[in-house]
Formats: sequence, C-alpha cells, structure tokens
Amino acid sequence: MFLPFFQGVGIGGGLIMAIGAQNAFVLSHGIRRSHPLTIAMICCAGDILLIGIGVAGVGTLVTSSPLLSQLATWGGALFLICYGVGAMRSALQGNSLETCEQTVKSLSHVIAATCAVTFLNPHAYLDTVVLVGSISSQFQGESRYAFGLGACTASVIWFFSLSFGAVLLAPLFRKPQAWRVLDGCVCLVMWGIAASLLYP
Repeated sequence: MFLPFFQGVGIGGGLIMAIGAQNAFVLSHGIRRSHPLTIAMICCAGDILLIGIGVAGVGTLVTSSPLLSQLATWGGALFLICYGVGAMRSALQGNSLETCEQTVKSLSHVIAATCAVTFLNPHAYLDTVVLVGSISSQFQGESRYAFGLGACTASVIWFFSLSFGAVLLAPLFRKPQAWRVLDGCVCLVMWGIAASLLYP
C-alpha cells in the first residue's frame, strides 16, 4: 500500500510542478496576496476531482470522443489567449506590488478565474484524468486508490506551498521591473500553451 502511495506522490508531483497556466496563475495571485487560501483550496479540489475521475477510468471515455476533445482544446485555448492578453496589459502598465494590492480582485472574480484556469485548461485533464488515470490502471484493488491518494496529496502540498510561499517573493515585487517580468512570463506561458493546443 505504501509503495503505490509514494509512487502517486512522485508522479503527481512531477506532473503538477511543471510550469503551466494554473501554476502561473497561483503564483501571480499569491504574490499579490489576492485570496491565496481560496485559490489553493479550489485548485486542490479541482485536482482531487479530476484525479478521482481518472482513477475511476473515465479518462478513457473522454479521450475516445473526437468532439469532446475538440471542444476542450478550442475552449481552453481561447481562455488562455484572453488571460494572456490581460497579463500583457499588466506588464505594459508596469505596476508595483503596492498598486496591485490596492486593486485586488473581488472574491467572486477570483473564484471564477480560478475555476476557469483549472477546468478550462486541457493540460489539466491531460495530466490528471488521462496520465494519472492511465498509470493508475496498472495497479489493482486498493493499490490503485492508494496511488490516486498519493497524487492528490502531491497536489495539496504543491498548491498550498506555491500560493503561500509566493508571499516570500513580495519584497522583490515592490519593484515595477520585477512585476513586468512576471506578467510578461505569465503572458508567454499562457500563449505558449494555447499555441501548443492549436498547433500540436
């Protein structure tokens, strides 16, 4: 039981730590101190849900439908492009941490944006439902669920660490130049992932 659990932690952690739209979103809002607990909880809940779906074997059904795959791809790419535009505008404005703290988004806006970056991102489904789900199929019985639990544990540790650990970078981001770099990188990550979806 313990071996599948730690294998799940390792594989789940390896997949989730890659630079992606969701991580860039969590990091930028964590630095802003914009509802970090809410964002971490939503991201964790989303990952646990998607991992559970994958371990249950539903991922195979989704990937076998060309229509569902196309809808997920185009919808996700559109969202990532729009979010990238917003990040680029912020980079061109050159805000500092002080000005960003004064314009923290409302809780409802943050919840909607977090749900969007979690559930409209096809890479999230690829990593959790498809990859984790397919790997879990190699285990039998309780070992399969132990593997899924390990992957969920990795997500919880990562998102809370990223969301609250970002605060440590706050002194650096009191400089407008650092904020320009972060928003510029977020924009490039969003657009890069969107391009990879549209032009595989």
